[in-house]
Amino acid sequence: MTNIDHAAAHALAVNLAKVYDAVSTKIAEDNAASPLVARVTGHLGCTLGDVVVVEEKYRLWEHAGLQIGADRYLAAHSPGARWFGVVGGERRWESVINMLLYAMRDGSRLLGRPDYGTAPIGPAESMEVMQLGLVETVAPDGSPVVMVVSNVEEYDGHSLLTVLSVSRAAATAVRDEVERLKRLHDPFRGQVLSFGFSEHRDNELLTFLPRPELTPEEVVLPEGRLEAVEDHIVGIAQVREQLVAAGQHLRRGLLLYGPPGTGKTHTVRYLVGRLREHTAILMSGPGMRRLDLAVALARKLQPSIVVIEDVDLIAEDRSQFETSPLLFSLLDAMDGISGDADVSFVLTTNRVEALERALVQRPGRVDLAVEVPPPSAPDRERLVRLYARSRPIEADVAKVVAATEGATGAFVKELLRRVIMLAIRAGDHALTDDHFDTAFQAMSGDAQALTRSLLGAGAERVERTPSRLC
Repeated sequence: MTNIDHAAAHALAVNLAKVYDAVSTKIAEDNAASPLVARVTGHLGCTLGDVVVVEEKYRLWEHAGLQIGADRYLAAHSPGARWFGVVGGERRWESVINMLLYAMRDGSRLLGRPDYGTAPIGPAESMEVMQLGLVETVAPDGSPVVMVVSNVEEYDGHSLLTVLSVSRAAATAVRDEVERLKRLHDPFRGQVLSFGFSEHRDNELLTFLPRPELTPEEVVLPEGRLEAVEDHIVGIAQVREQLVAAGQHLRRGLLLYGPPGTGKTHTVRYLVGRLREHTAILMSGPGMRRLDLAVALARKLQPSIVVIEDVDLIAEDRSQFETSPLLFSLLDAMDGISGDADVSFVLTTNRVEALERALVQRPGRVDLAVEVPPPSAPDRERLVRLYARSRPIEADVAKVVAATEGATGAFVKELLRRVIMLAIRAGDHALTDDHFDTAFQAMSGDAQALTRSLLGAGAERVERTPSRLC
């Protein structure tokens, strides 16, 4: 074995350590002077170790509102500010402070341009948003801060507002002001929204819908019922200030019940169209699992209306069925709306007898229940003429009305669609008995039993339907 000169080895080790330290110091000095780090710390006037980070997390569908709040803040405090970005690394998974640390440690994050994306702000509108952008600005007290807007790609996904400063108070003031501006100019306000379902994004989807345009003449209900519904929902909204001044509550609940296809959803669409200044949030199917988010949004964006279709799916009588957790969410949501909040709840059901009594019998939850039955003979005639639109009817309308006894509005609507389609194919403008005969025969066959059921016209009605009208 070779003899080792321990003194020489020790001297070599000491010298190698000095070289390593010198190289490390040089690398740190070079990276500390990174344009990315220098731009941030130069504006803040401190080292990276002295930076205070204040963050606020938002849901992905709030990104447009966050961007609007940030843009409004910049317009007020630093209108000439320009956004910049970061190049390199897994930026969608990293915090901004980690990006800066990587830039300082090994230079793997570089100064670059911001990442842009788009976010919806209406049924057919979108706006440009920052996927990752930094900007130099000042706090309300004039102290320098760096604002960051980003998307973070985690399982639930979220948008993030980050404020860098040497002062926690200054960073917090910026965050709070951006939030205030976001609420004031929220693009969801006055929109029609629907929560949906997705296996991604923690099952959160929010969709903009066009606001329905319906006239009272297009809503065919028994006499006085549309007026009662409108007075309860729209009428209170029209005198909200006087009611609050008189110490009366604005919160109200409406239940529309009746067989499928009788016009409950159609009536809801009319109400949503009438309340043009209201934010409308429509809940149905799997989307109802986001009821708590919907109610929180309605409270924030009031005046608003929350529509829960087929409420019996989540609010069945606890004495007969296992309790759904969503029932408690619904009861808590309706109870949690303060009396001066202008929020309406409109519920629909095909099975009113199955509803939980705590929902329908407790004052302050449902204030008005309105039955929407199958249309009477005069109402069926109104429906026939309504759905014929501008086409003249040469058929015997009285016989059509008699043949549709017991049918729902949905059945009559589909009947007229088929009649008009037959007239178009025949090159006819007017609707004749032959067109109605053919449509009735097509809808009365055994193969159409499921269709009739879906439209609210059972087999017992078809047995009474003549094969021909004349």
